[in-house]
Amino acid sequence: MALPTRTDEIHLRDYLQVLQKRRWLALATFATVVLGVTVWTLVQTPIYEGAAKVLIDREPPRVLSGVQDVSPLEATSQDYYQTQYEIIKSRPVLERVIESLGLARRMPAIEKSDDPSKTLGRIVQVEPKRNTRLVDIKVRDADPTLAAEVANGVAKAYTRFNLESKLHSTRDAMLWLSEQMNELKARVQDSEVALQKYREKSGIVGIEQQRNITATKMIEMNKAFLDAQAARLSIEARVKELNALARGGQSSPSLVLVGAENPMLQKLRADSADLEKRLSEALRTYKDKHPEVVKIRSALEQVNERMRLEVTAALKGVESEYKVAKSREDSLAVRMDQVKREALDLNEKEIQYGALARETQSNQQLYEVVLKRVKETGLSGGLETNNIRIVEESLVPKTPVRPRVMLNIALGLVVGLMLGAGMAFFVEYFDNSIKTPDEAERYLGIPTLGVIPLFEGRK
Repeated sequence: MALPTRTDEIHLRDYLQVLQKRRWLALATFATVVLGVTVWTLVQTPIYEGAAKVLIDREPPRVLSGVQDVSPLEATSQDYYQTQYEIIKSRPVLERVIESLGLARRMPAIEKSDDPSKTLGRIVQVEPKRNTRLVDIKVRDADPTLAAEVANGVAKAYTRFNLESKLHSTRDAMLWLSEQMNELKARVQDSEVALQKYREKSGIVGIEQQRNITATKMIEMNKAFLDAQAARLSIEARVKELNALARGGQSSPSLVLVGAENPMLQKLRADSADLEKRLSEALRTYKDKHPEVVKIRSALEQVNERMRLEVTAALKGVESEYKVAKSREDSLAVRMDQVKREALDLNEKEIQYGALARETQSNQQLYEVVLKRVKETGLSGGLETNNIRIVEESLVPKTPVRPRVMLNIALGLVVGLMLGAGMAFFVEYFDNSIKTPDEAERYLGIPTLGVIPLFEGRK
């Protein structure tokens, strides 16, 4: 392109003129790029993709209602799903696939690899579906049949691995629970034997019966003691009255009370009163030495003497009753203390008995819980329920996923057009020669008077 002597505004037709001028260069570049991309695409080895779809459920199907799984799954947390994605590409799962499908013989890359499972993991892709529990397991290989087989093999191996892990956990739990059950069974037997020995040693037949018997005995003994005490106080009061009577004679006020209880004293008192009345009347008529006065006084003295003797006899009888009542009261007090000690001893025995009984009951309850869990574990262990299921197995792919011929050719066309145009403008930019009269007028700004042809001289 000639050096311009004046500045002109560049129009779209200028670009079109450049393309028209360098069309063969642009076409050659375009054809080279498209041809190169097409040839490169066609010589590439086709890669096929097999895809199996699995469902990672929240929990396995519950066949037995009320029977809880040994290892419940927390499938709601995101880290659980991330863990499952890593398990799919883990060494145990991939080694099972290599062994079951014989990939060491069928895939040269695995046969030559020092770490076959790592090599297989490079071609296995795990793609979860958004907002679902579905996961695509994809495998790419040049053999479409092998790609489908490996994808299905990984899905089956992962499903089986998950089930075996669950069964292995169930077996471990079953062994542990069996050991705990045997230990608890021995503890239950030991506690029952200890409870029975303590029952025999302490003489406890029925703790409730003995408690009721002791309470009844305490009530009866307390009532008997109060009655004996009341009787003793009553007799003691009579002793005091008789002593006062013995000291005070027939004129004592206690004589009335004592006489009310003793008919003889009552009769003697009446006789004494009658004689005293007769003596008083006789003294109003006769002197002291009168035979009638002497006779009445003598009779009165005899009556008083008989009263004194009767009071003395009554006093001895009442004192004897008092001793018997006092002895009975003391005996009942001793018995009351014995019953109280029995009650306290029974309370201590009841505390020890209650501790042994609670231990026995607790061991029995634990044993029943573990026994129930052993049965549930045995039932759940016999059911091969799995929370991982294959929803869709991979079919043999018909078309390769790589290379994408039409896409590559379309990209080659676009890139070829861009490079062709770019090459045309690039060459035009660095070309500073003037090849036509129009270019001369445009860049030199002077009119063209004529054109002199260039002839090569003859040799």
